[in-house]
Amino acid sequence: MTYTLDPELAAALQALAEQSGPAPLPERDDWQSLRAMGTAGMQWMTSLLPAYPSGYPDVKASSHTVRSRDGAEIPVRYYGKADSAPGSAVVYAHSGGMIFGSVDLYDPVIAGYVQATGVPFLSVDYRLAPDEATGTDPAEDMFAGLTWLRDQAADLGVDPNRIAVMGDSAGGGIAAGTATLARDRGIHLARQLLMYPMLDDRNLTADPRLKPYLAWTWDDNWTGWHALLGTAFRTDAVPPAAAPARLDTVEGLPPAYVEVGELDIFRAESVTYAQRLADAAIPVELHVHSGAVHGYDRLAPTSLLARRAMDDRRRVISAL
Repeated sequence: MTYTLDPELAAALQALAEQSGPAPLPERDDWQSLRAMGTAGMQWMTSLLPAYPSGYPDVKASSHTVRSRDGAEIPVRYYGKADSAPGSAVVYAHSGGMIFGSVDLYDPVIAGYVQATGVPFLSVDYRLAPDEATGTDPAEDMFAGLTWLRDQAADLGVDPNRIAVMGDSAGGGIAAGTATLARDRGIHLARQLLMYPMLDDRNLTADPRLKPYLAWTWDDNWTGWHALLGTAFRTDAVPPAAAPARLDTVEGLPPAYVEVGELDIFRAESVTYAQRLADAAIPVELHVHSGAVHGYDRLAPTSLLARRAMDDRRRVISAL
């Protein structure tokens, strides 16, 4: 039996290949080249969405700074919809394999969620590995954003008991790491929403059956995790807040929404994480999308697959 790539995704990937032409893949551990390639790809995916702010007339954003655990100042951006009554809120971490991405490049993504649901979002410009961050720094940066939002909750009209963490790819792993920190520090979270999350630094062995479909490869995964973990990479010294698949116990974690593509190297670790939560009697909603590669919603945002996934996400966000 062989896999089948979703036809709309196949067309989008073909158009991208024709537009960009052949490009050599970065060598393992060449994080600079992977960052450059990933940033260019993220810029292209952002161009597929309505421009911000003009495409989201009801969404207003304000920029702030929070202080992470080690004293570093972290930029954050708060998005709210005019005339909506917040109540709930979401803290978001963008994708980027731990080594690229920014709040600026995610402006239309976050504004789209806020426009559709009326729920405000705080987007965290966490530090990137390896030149800015190592280990648990990105999760600590996101936790600092969570703390700031809780501290400002009364002024913003947010209920501290209705705050969720959310992220995609690396950001999904960082959101899960933040949920771990929150649990261990006695901070309540309403939910964790994880889209194709990067959870397990030990996921380094290629599966030839998936190889033809990969938008994020095992070599990319090696590069991203090694950049973040440094000398702890591939050892038992990796902290679970950096790689949540290493958690000894998931007891006490918040309910989860987990979504991943069938043709994604993160499929197994996403399903395993969801299963561990279910086994601990923690409510979890899991979606494994047939024919979907990593980042399917960003690669073809108007596809039926992406629209179905977005409907599910918006439903969960609106119900916080």
